[in-house]
Amino acid sequence: MKDNRKIYISVGAILAVIALVWYFTQSGKEESIVIEATVKKGLFTISVTTTGELEARSSEMIYGPSPTSLRDARIWQLKIDDIIPDGTIVDSGNYVAQLDRSELTNKIKDQQIEIEQFQNNFIKTQLDTTMDLRAARNELVNLKYAMEEAQIAVDQSIYEPPATQRQVQIELDRAQRSYDQAVRNYSLKYEKAVANMSEVSTALKKKQTEFQKFVELSEEFTIHAPKAGMVIYQRDWDGKKRGAGASISSWENVVATLPNLREMITKTYVNEVDISKVKVGQRVEIGVDAFPEKKFTGQVLEVANIGEQLRSSNAKVFEVKIEVNEFDSIVRPAMTTKNVIITDELSDMLYIPLEAIHGLDSLQYVFIGNRRQQVIPGKSNENEIIIRAGLKENDMVRLVPPDDIAGFKLEMLDQATLDKITEEDASKQAEIAKAAAAKEAERQEMMQQRMQQPNGNGQSAKGGTGRKQGGGSQRRSR
Repeated sequence: MKDNRKIYISVGAILAVIALVWYFTQSGKEESIVIEATVKKGLFTISVTTTGELEARSSEMIYGPSPTSLRDARIWQLKIDDIIPDGTIVDSGNYVAQLDRSELTNKIKDQQIEIEQFQNNFIKTQLDTTMDLRAARNELVNLKYAMEEAQIAVDQSIYEPPATQRQVQIELDRAQRSYDQAVRNYSLKYEKAVANMSEVSTALKKKQTEFQKFVELSEEFTIHAPKAGMVIYQRDWDGKKRGAGASISSWENVVATLPNLREMITKTYVNEVDISKVKVGQRVEIGVDAFPEKKFTGQVLEVANIGEQLRSSNAKVFEVKIEVNEFDSIVRPAMTTKNVIITDELSDMLYIPLEAIHGLDSLQYVFIGNRRQQVIPGKSNENEIIIRAGLKENDMVRLVPPDDIAGFKLEMLDQATLDKITEEDASKQAEIAKAAAAKEAERQEMMQQRMQQPNGNGQSAKGGTGRKQGGGSQRRSR
């Protein structure tokens, strides 16, 4: 009985080993399944795909208080106390935002105190001037009475001795001189009083004008919409929106914008590796992440000449602006877009997936059937590559190389095909050089035309210089 049990156990172990061998053998066969792709022929599109953000091509700015008035008030920063939600539709004159008035309110209070001081100084000067002029007028009256008394004394001295007559005459002359001097002094005092009053009056009016400007400036701290539209928050240099709690300066006092939603652009950034492919006027296919079913078209409007480095990124990128051709009321600024910039389109091209291309030193080949076929690749896009020679339409190429690569014979292209490709490349290079030469000739011609244009004296730059040199030689000869 024990022998039978041992036999059963041995048989079971052998069956288990066989099952394991079969399992792993079958798994290996499944891993070696061939994945192939068909060589296609037709329109080959080369594109650059980027992510961008919608914004209005033109916008009406919603400004804060007058920059000049703010600088006159020595206010350099303003905090936004309250602002309506981003994307709110408003009519002309509707409330938009409220700015912090605390600093200006303190300045207005200081102005009120200063105005009271100037008013007190005005009243004091006015009273002092009145009293001084009144005293001067009383003195003139008294001097006039004294002169009249001296005149009476002179009239009565006709029967007195000559010495007495001479004495009273001297008193009359002295009284007359004192009166005349007092009249002149009164005139000067009056002019001085007028000047003093004008000075304090001007100072008071100036301070009152400053106070009135502060009051009017305070009214500008409540922001209203200049016209109907959708309010979009202004962004700072770092891209952060200016919402409640943000600040504006007296140099850049834009609180928000009212974009023209009928003319939209999408702003994107293209990596420095791909920027050479992007040109103004190229067609763009645009998708909006918020509405995947919506498709738009556009064209490249502007390509930056200088690259930049975005925050939290080490890559250098170039800003590209794309004009959106269509209008849709549901599209809003700041929505994320997917932009496919069509950089080139080639018709009747053979192309295969990029995964099917393999390399050996400078030679490139594909796996087709039970062999390796040398190919001459052309331009590529993100997923596929053009085959200039080595394949034909509907050929089947492997996407994954086999395990035994050495067992696949490498079949080279014939020399005639290689020579043809070389000639095509040479012809293309010649065309490129010809176009560059034509462009350079055009640039030289434009420079010549600029040189021949008359300057401010009605002379061409070159001719004017020549005449100046000739004139100098004539002067030297004389």
